[in-house]
Amino acid sequence: MTKLPQSISWQLFSVLHCEKIEKHQTGEPFLDTNPAREVLEIRDLNVRYLPRGGKPVSSVNEVSLRVGAAEVVGIIGESGSGKSTLAASILRLLPRHADCGTGSILFEGRDVLAMREKELRELRGARVAMVSQDPAASLNPVLKIGTQVSEVLRAHFSLNRKERKDRAVELLREVGFNDPERIYAAYPHELSGGQRQRVVIAQAMACRPALIIADEPTSKLDSQLQADILALLADVVRRHKTALIFITHDPSILIGLADRIAIMYAGRIVEEGGINDVLRNPLHPYTQSLLRLFAATGAQGGKRANFPIIAGEPADLTQVSHGCCFEPRCLERMEVCARQAPSELTKEQSHRVSCFKYAN
Repeated sequence: MTKLPQSISWQLFSVLHCEKIEKHQTGEPFLDTNPAREVLEIRDLNVRYLPRGGKPVSSVNEVSLRVGAAEVVGIIGESGSGKSTLAASILRLLPRHADCGTGSILFEGRDVLAMREKELRELRGARVAMVSQDPAASLNPVLKIGTQVSEVLRAHFSLNRKERKDRAVELLREVGFNDPERIYAAYPHELSGGQRQRVVIAQAMACRPALIIADEPTSKLDSQLQADILALLADVVRRHKTALIFITHDPSILIGLADRIAIMYAGRIVEEGGINDVLRNPLHPYTQSLLRLFAATGAQGGKRANFPIIAGEPADLTQVSHGCCFEPRCLERMEVCARQAPSELTKEQSHRVSCFKYAN
């Protein structure tokens, strides 16, 4: 299994200076209109949180996104940009005070928002699986690893105890454990953070889902373990033709992994395109600012002194804005930006952006 380099941020710095990078191509262009190739299609989705006694929070606003079979789509944005809410919406795992007001989420042609609870139970884990940010929180501390992997199999397949154990051991071997029998018999606290994340990936792979959603799965790991997990996910996509949505705040994580990336800000996708297109030629001012941050971090070896920042504060999602959501922080804002929201423009076949700079 090929490992991704540890100094991934420095690679991003190289990309921004037009140096050549190598990348596997696994998916279809995002404007492919063949419905047989689509695993997921989100159309004009809106999600609001309605806290008791507080103002409504518009966490996801008019989001549309398509994911093809065996395609890796990265979703990038700051904390609070709506990335995790979007991921939870796909599996209908939002809290009670959240409301999917309008829009649709079509998974293999069926609207998830219209599914009954029984249909959702059949969907979760079997056809769509989640890999969360914190593996310690995903695993039950009082149950052995083998029991927790086997439970996924028991929920969706008619297997006896021995068959479930054999399959669970094989899954643990597939995610890189040389001693899967020992891991099977271990408790979560006996494993390292990287090992626990591998177990969570084994759970996600158990039913060979069509789509895996990975929500910042490497953020709590050091650079070497991060590289190992990224290589493992890339291998899962390659071997099993599984589509992957990878959520992160760090664009450099996706180099060599993603086919396409979507940039989220204030609950909206402001730019989307092939990974090379967006990293080499970012169009939206927010994307440009975000990439400058990580390029500067890589160039300074991770030191955070004297590198650029994005001026201003993130958007207040409790306030209704009639203009561009990034306008208060944008150094290139125009008068029209404060009065109306920009329409989405397709600059190239696989690159779209919402910005008045490109209106003419």
